[in-house]
Amino acid sequence: MEQTLMLETQPVQRQPKDYKSDLEPIWCPGCGDYGVLNALFKAMSQLNMDPDKTVLVSGIGCSSRLPGFVVTYGFHGVHGRVLPVATGIKLANPELTVIGVGGDGDGYSIGMEHFPHACRRNIDITYIVMNNQIYGLTKGQTSPTSSPMFVTKTTPFGNVEGTLNPLQIAIVSGATFVARGYSSMPNQLARIIAEAIKHPGFALVDVFSPCVTFNKVQTFDYYKGRVYEIPETHDPTDKFAALQLAEQEDRFPIGILYRVERPTLDEQVAVIKQRAHTENPSVEQLFRRYQ
Repeated sequence: MEQTLMLETQPVQRQPKDYKSDLEPIWCPGCGDYGVLNALFKAMSQLNMDPDKTVLVSGIGCSSRLPGFVVTYGFHGVHGRVLPVATGIKLANPELTVIGVGGDGDGYSIGMEHFPHACRRNIDITYIVMNNQIYGLTKGQTSPTSSPMFVTKTTPFGNVEGTLNPLQIAIVSGATFVARGYSSMPNQLARIIAEAIKHPGFALVDVFSPCVTFNKVQTFDYYKGRVYEIPETHDPTDKFAALQLAEQEDRFPIGILYRVERPTLDEQVAVIKQRAHTENPSVEQLFRRYQ
């Protein structure tokens, strides 16, 4: 009897360079977004992610150019609409890994109307925000995360508004993974991004990514000595402790502040779909049942 030898194929381990597209990044020399991009390559390699099952979604801004530099599917949307587009993609095809990328202007200004709702819904996507505390693409205006008395073209006599704290907003809005990274610490940032992608639920990674052209205050020198790694003794399931870390203004904790698990939006939608298929109720019955 002739026997056929079956060889078990092992998945190819992809390297960070395997995720680079043919497009060269066109950010200003020294921009922190280069560090974020390299950290994303490393994180994807650590997880050996399949580019054909990965989608990067962005809005408008310097950082929103990022999907073009990665050899995955990409969607370059309109200003502030990263999260609704990413949510739609994940609900339409839950098998995909969906990663949203953008900046503080795109995500925390016009996009703020979507941010807390994505947190509370706990949709299984990762949101990486490159926070340079200024509008870079439009040449240097004050953003929601700019410091008080910050002088820009839109605040020539100093910013009189308070600084928005995205970490605290995410925690109290229901996000189940909240972390902060720093583009000058790419190896640690890669580990944070990898943990965020693996996490089942909405994961925010807010990254200090200095703008070397228009923000002369929050520079790499500014963060040197001010950032520190969150100690291993921190309990990331302790919401109050996480909020306290996020509250710090003189020094900035880097790492995972908060991480818990609860059902995701896509899981719950799948359950409702199954019920609808099994029980075959009318549209009116479904509406009354789930309203």
